[in-house]
Amino acid sequence: MKTVSENKAFGGVQGVYTHSSAACSCEMTFAVYLPPQAEKGPVPCLWYLSGLTCTHENAMVKAGLQAHASAHGLAVVFPDTSPRGEGIADDEAYDLGQGAGFYVDATEAPWAAHFKMETYIASELRDLVQERFPVSVRQGITGHSMGGHGALTLAMKYPGHYQSLSAFAPIVNPSESDWGRKQFGAYLGGDESQWRAHDATLLLQKKGWGSDILIDQGSNDQFLEFLKPEAFSAALARIRTPSVFRMQEGYDHSYYFVSTFGGDHVAWHAERLTG
Repeated sequence: MKTVSENKAFGGVQGVYTHSSAACSCEMTFAVYLPPQAEKGPVPCLWYLSGLTCTHENAMVKAGLQAHASAHGLAVVFPDTSPRGEGIADDEAYDLGQGAGFYVDATEAPWAAHFKMETYIASELRDLVQERFPVSVRQGITGHSMGGHGALTLAMKYPGHYQSLSAFAPIVNPSESDWGRKQFGAYLGGDESQWRAHDATLLLQKKGWGSDILIDQGSNDQFLEFLKPEAFSAALARIRTPSVFRMQEGYDHSYYFVSTFGGDHVAWHAERLTG
């Protein structure tokens, strides 16, 4: 692991790092915010998964989570959204390839050689962060848009990894959306039965979630037809999952939306990870 930068922020340290990833067979970049409480020992950890076109940097710079994390004593990890670099498959469209890993392990060429984002987030980077940073095993996960999809699906697939869960405007029914069907077909192949394990609405009905969930969605989100919040909301009600699903009037899909409600989400996770 190499240190790219470390900057003091809200009494803690915002760092950016690179490492050689065995899962993705390339160099990967990620960021970690450590609150001042980490100087005294391990602190709970919140994972933030970003959306389409983003790198580790978008949420690190725009979401404004560091001040809230400092106040509550949480570390925050900001992974990248895909493998990157020369010789790694890409697509001209913004919603496939580099910047659009969808947090799945690709099985189809040419993506399978590098696009192993599920393994990377849930196993490899998790192990690295726990080994190299003062974080405890108490961990939560959140994300925005494609990252919200990743947060919901990984939390339900790896319930022992995460004790708290939230999302901002997540893609929740990708097997029935143009933000999902295109990518799943490319990464996982044409057998739609293989897609079900990566659809939050279907996973919730099959596996459930052992705690409660917080979701914020903007009513003026320009991508509502792709996100399909009504499908997940109905599933939450159908299987009676404790949840807070807030349709925020007038908000869109931008980081202005995320930063407005970021403090609520950090507090939500802090209560469940430190309470």
